Amino acid sequence: MADLVRYEPFSLLNQLQRELERSFESLRSELFRGEGEAPATVEWAPAVDIKEEADRYVVQADLPGVKPEDIEVTLEKGVLTIKGQRETEAKEEKDNYKRVERFYGSFFRRFTLPETVDEEKIEAKYENGVLTVVIPKKAEVQPKKIPVKTAA
Repeated sequence: MADLVRYEPFSLLNQLQRELERSFESLRSELFRGEGEAPATVEWAPAVDIKEEADRYVVQADLPGVKPEDIEVTLEKGVLTIKGQRETEAKEEKDNYKRVERFYGSFFRRFTLPETVDEEKIEAKYENGVLTVVIPKKAEVQPKKIPVKTAA
């Protein structure tokens, strides 16, 4: 006689959740390795668009409500880091329901740049709640064409 096996419909979902948590934990430890900054200090991540043009890369980050002096853009060992802080607004709570969807606190985004960028010419500009980082590409050295002569 065959043994009965108990069917647990959420066992696969629980297993998937555990695997995702392990993956995110290892990714988090890689991102913060050697940074001296605990992952718990990052409370939100701004939306970022990255586009490549012929002569440059352009990174745009949505940072509404963030003061320019609270934004830090750094480049170290080919990694561009955008981090900062959005302060919480003082809100008066009443007996009414409230809904808060905007994020406050520390943010952090990091991007590995290709070797073709000109690190000395990177510029950052903040306007209307959008941080734009322009990353020029190095002028590429064109291969020299060597003419082939015939023997006389």
